[in-house]
Amino acid sequence: MINRLRRLQRLLRCHPRTVDVLIAAALLACSFPGSVMTLPGRALEVPWWPGVLVAGVGSVALLWRRTLPRTTVVVTLCCAMAVATLGYILTVLVIGPLMVALYTLARGSDRTTANLFTVSGIALLLGTALVVGPDTEPLVLKLVGPVFWLLLPTSLGTTTRLRAACLEAVRARADHAERTREKEARHRVTEERMRIARDLHDVVAHHLVLANLQAGTVVRLMRTRPEEAERIAGELAGTTLSAVRELKATVGLLRHADDSDTPSGPAPGLAQLAELVASFEPAGLTVTVNTEGRPRPLSAGADLTAYRIVQEALTNVTKHAGTGSAEVRLSYAHDRLSITVTDHGGTAVPSSPSSGSGYGVIGMRERALSAGGRLRAGHRPEGGFEVVTELPLPPHSQDPSEAHNQNALA
Repeated sequence: MINRLRRLQRLLRCHPRTVDVLIAAALLACSFPGSVMTLPGRALEVPWWPGVLVAGVGSVALLWRRTLPRTTVVVTLCCAMAVATLGYILTVLVIGPLMVALYTLARGSDRTTANLFTVSGIALLLGTALVVGPDTEPLVLKLVGPVFWLLLPTSLGTTTRLRAACLEAVRARADHAERTREKEARHRVTEERMRIARDLHDVVAHHLVLANLQAGTVVRLMRTRPEEAERIAGELAGTTLSAVRELKATVGLLRHADDSDTPSGPAPGLAQLAELVASFEPAGLTVTVNTEGRPRPLSAGADLTAYRIVQEALTNVTKHAGTGSAEVRLSYAHDRLSITVTDHGGTAVPSSPSSGSGYGVIGMRERALSAGGRLRAGHRPEGGFEVVTELPLPPHSQDPSEAHNQNALA
């Protein structure tokens, strides 16, 4: 039954002209009993055909109610006033065209326009009925009936319009939410791809540079210092093994989250800074680490960012600076950690651009921004290259000893 009603609604919605013709024919048929209706115990004082004729004009005017709603209301109102002038009782059977016209106007226009036409129509119709209408009709019937029958379609039309607007707003919000969700999903996928690309770049660049330098050293020392060459070859195996391990952990992020066969392992951070610094010694780079302030833990994302930035900066020193020493300075402040990687340059001409561009520097800057920090890189006036990163520190509770001392001073 419900499916049949839905099919009927779709059919009527697809043929609005047919609906208008059917409504006009139904209202014209209703005008026949309406034109012969009298009060109980009283005879018909006017012939029936003028009422049917006037109601027929109003019914025909409804054929233009969708395109000319205001004009249709005016025409049907004039027909209703003519019916009242002829002395017919103003029932729904004779003023039906005016009711349909008011409903259409209220549904398709704003509330102010619908109310204005309705109030004006009620005033004109009541005035006509009171001035030129039959004196034998009770006053209550003249006033209550037309007011109720004209307010009803206006209220229904306004309610229908508001309901349609509400449904449209809900549909628009749902569409917007769907588009926003898809856009956010694409944005997250893009960010994840960029993050993994930066990790791959850092891991590959770091280990391949070290492996290349160690391999070159092994070739040079193989004849003159075979023991030293053998030791460096062993370190080369450790470097490649570490590269494979980090690549496996990074590429493993691309696997499905439910795949438990590939353990992810802990992400590197500043806790592994000593191991990172030691990995550059076979490449001939001596790194000094200085810490200022009381060390505090970073968030997981910021800790990984700090590690990768130091790794990339030291790798760039190994490739471009032409020097055998570098310095890493960690400065802990109240709410920020400042990381400075400095080299003093060498005899080789640095290949890193002075403006701090290049994919390595761009990747470091993107990492710092993603963690809520900032990064600047460039040549130092006294020589060498410097990378300075500032990362936010998470808020921490006050140390109990400090709180005790402050309370004692207070």
